[in-house]
Amino acid sequence: MTVRSLQHVALAVPDAAIGKKFYTDFGLEGRDDGNRAIMRCHGRDQDQVILVEGPKKRMHHVCFGASAKGLAALKARLQQNAVRLLDPPNEAPGPGLWFRDHDGLLVNVREAEAAPWLDGQELSFNYPHRIGRPGQPGYPPRDTQVRPRRLSHTLRFTPNFEKQIDFYTRIVGLKLSDRAQNIVAFMHSGEGPSDHHIFGFITSDKPGYHHASFEVGNIDELGMGACRLLDKGYRDGWGFGRHVIGSNFFHYIRDPWNSLAEYSCDIDHIPAGMDWKPTNYAAEDSLYVWGPKPPEDFGRNFESED
Repeated sequence: MTVRSLQHVALAVPDAAIGKKFYTDFGLEGRDDGNRAIMRCHGRDQDQVILVEGPKKRMHHVCFGASAKGLAALKARLQQNAVRLLDPPNEAPGPGLWFRDHDGLLVNVREAEAAPWLDGQELSFNYPHRIGRPGQPGYPPRDTQVRPRRLSHTLRFTPNFEKQIDFYTRIVGLKLSDRAQNIVAFMHSGEGPSDHHIFGFITSDKPGYHHASFEVGNIDELGMGACRLLDKGYRDGWGFGRHVIGSNFFHYIRDPWNSLAEYSCDIDHIPAGMDWKPTNYAAEDSLYVWGPKPPEDFGRNFESED
């Protein structure tokens, strides 16, 4: 296999300063780099979101990390499958291999591994006949800082559902975790331990960017982060709830261009060497097990309407 980590996502946006403000309000830390904005998670030495300027909001590229051996194996598979290697883009240069998938998305795989991220606070709960927090209040302080620990995963719209699953598993080197019919599919890294998913697809009539998900320290941070963004006037995406596929708690917020950013915690974990068997879930389990009903525009590909 090849891919062992998701390094960053890059978005082309009409105004990088507006994007930087959104992700700063979301809890990331940013710096300007010419016409670009580079966003990172507090305490993590790894770019997480790169904002480059473009006429319309688009996903510019996705970047994965691989070992030197994995990178060489990927190059051989790309050549065997007549996938053309490209020069790095001028607006977002970087090392490694650059190529496009079936939908035309630019993909970068470079020699890299996931940088360490900060721990989250373990919460204690009181259960029936099992008191984990005797004599102590459980609410979080109002001034709790919500700072995502890391970029967890990203999801793409695609009109080429099966072809994309094949491309990213057979050639790029991800592994299929689970899917729900021909609606959504999620993949984990091909080497080492992994979150249940670091990349995935949802069906649409055209390609597009659906969301990026960021892990926070616990469920209180998830709720407080979403409420604070709503108080700032950002539009609610969907939440609070819990997914079936991956099991994570979630709350989505719309960015200034109607894509989604997700606060997430408690995602399933796949240990290294585990023979995980993908499940093809029923359509009713494609999105959630509890929470408010998803809004009608949750699966709407705004990019296809440009």
